[in-house]
Amino acid sequence: MTAAPLLSVRDLSLAFGSHTAMTGLSFDIARGETVALVGESGSGKSATALAIMRLIEREGGRLTGGTVTLHGRPTVDLSALAEGQMQQIRGNRISMIFQEPMTALNPVMPLGEQVAEVLRLHQGLDRKAALAAARAAFERVSIPEPERRLVQYPHELSGGLRQRVMIAMALACQPDLLIADEPTTALDVTTQAEILALIKGLQEESGMAVLFITHDMGVVAEIADRVVVLCRGEQVETGPVAQIFAAPRAEYTRNLMAATPKLGAGAPKRPASAAKPLLEVERLSVRFPVRPGLLARPALDYHAVNEVSLTLGRGETLGLVGESGCGKSTLARTLLGLEQAVDGRVRLEGQEVTGLTAQELRPLRGRMQMVFQDPYASLNPRLPVHDLITEPAHIRSPMTRRERRAMAGELLERVGLEAAAMNRYPHQFSGGQRQRLCICRALSVKPALIVADEAVSALDVTVARQITDLIARLQREEGVSFLFISHDIAVVERVSHRIAVMWAGQVVETGPTETVLRRPLHPYTRRLLSAVLHPEPRCGSVPRDRAARQEMPKLLLPRGAHPERIALRQVEEGHFVAVRDTAELLALQMAQIAPAGGPARAAGAEAGSVVV
Repeated sequence: MTAAPLLSVRDLSLAFGSHTAMTGLSFDIARGETVALVGESGSGKSATALAIMRLIEREGGRLTGGTVTLHGRPTVDLSALAEGQMQQIRGNRISMIFQEPMTALNPVMPLGEQVAEVLRLHQGLDRKAALAAARAAFERVSIPEPERRLVQYPHELSGGLRQRVMIAMALACQPDLLIADEPTTALDVTTQAEILALIKGLQEESGMAVLFITHDMGVVAEIADRVVVLCRGEQVETGPVAQIFAAPRAEYTRNLMAATPKLGAGAPKRPASAAKPLLEVERLSVRFPVRPGLLARPALDYHAVNEVSLTLGRGETLGLVGESGCGKSTLARTLLGLEQAVDGRVRLEGQEVTGLTAQELRPLRGRMQMVFQDPYASLNPRLPVHDLITEPAHIRSPMTRRERRAMAGELLERVGLEAAAMNRYPHQFSGGQRQRLCICRALSVKPALIVADEAVSALDVTVARQITDLIARLQREEGVSFLFISHDIAVVERVSHRIAVMWAGQVVETGPTETVLRRPLHPYTRRLLSAVLHPEPRCGSVPRDRAARQEMPKLLLPRGAHPERIALRQVEEGHFVAVRDTAELLALQMAQIAPAGGPARAAGAEAGSVVV
């Protein structure tokens, strides 16, 4: 017997001006059920969420047809309510978690006050009672030190903790329906797994319904009961999650699933040219001074990168993975001279880079370029594309207008865009196209090294697949080396010849991609892999309960103090792991969750500390 619906959407149509964003959408959500709304950017997922919350009018949109009915106490037609009536629904019977908590939270209001405000508005509590309830809400979502978090501000918390605050705020009034709009897209795999487990646990406790919006089929397999697939404003398929994954009927659904990266799909073969080192990093350390007061002298140091050593060969891609805050981006910025190292050495093509002034670094800038996570923030919105993508080359060697346009056309065609697009502006391109423009810009100076810092993490799976395929093709054709930073290990496997795993400012394991992923030794590497979501319902590579969280070493220390540095030891050809001694290494090998072929080889266990 089918459960009675809590929310019913019937023939919903939406528009923004003259643009039709959605037509004829219909689905139900029952109490305690999770329905995943799946599709690429522009498919109408977020517009549907805004329509249910009746926030779409604030974004310049409107409902042009259909109904949205919330059943229960009492049953109401949300599509017909006035703004004053909807204010009694929002945050009370229906709550929403947004993709980016930093933009959804008030940056100048303490977190406790923000949650308490919702409780005072909908439950009529006084300030003291509301703050007590806010503290209880923080405890409910497992926020550590809830008393201290009440008086902190959003910028003082990590992305995962900010998302927990958003969840605490959304669930403060125990809503009947929770709408989660891409709440884990920008989070690392371990934090993502924790947030999903938290939502599922709270759902089981309260019996609330969840509308989960995502483009990640691994998340869908993990959390959804039923799936609604959208494509360009139309509903193309709906059904139980097991049925959709086992036998998708719509071609679009099949393409979406085919583009989803799957861990274990295999890594690229390392090119012969990689034997020649392009980038060499030796015992690199980066610290940031912390002042106890505005005018006080620095009394503490935050050790963001702690004696990291690695190499990158010519024409090779090294994947750098780890949780947010582990030091990946700081390391990348330091390699490019955007941050200052306090110790260690960096050599590019045999030339020393560390310690150079900005003027001395200028000739080297053309040999190393960076592609950032947010392509729109990386591009000047006032410049046409032909100026944007040729600007680095023009700065290094001035060109005529005709030469710049000729270069722009060639670059655009190399990344799969039409040369005619050179007269357009960044806002006229999709997210994936803008990322191609950023790659064009980096290629304009013919670099030897490109650092891609989370370059595909915010893109749809199909667009991300196009970008990673483009990177692989450019590497084959141009011989460019890539340092590929990502929290998505399945994507890293697809493009990387070798992997380096960072934790607490150190590289704790590194080696050939297939070796590290098939035979992970360090507990942190195993924990990362255990958190990877597989695009198959009820499928997992490493049991979650066997990959316990390690206690993070303290990185904020008094001046002059240093965190423990654990040396890397070779365990087999090219595979290194951070261990204190051989006994610890053997213990890790015994505890390893081995693949079907048996336990990992112990070859090289007696090797001493090495630089990798």
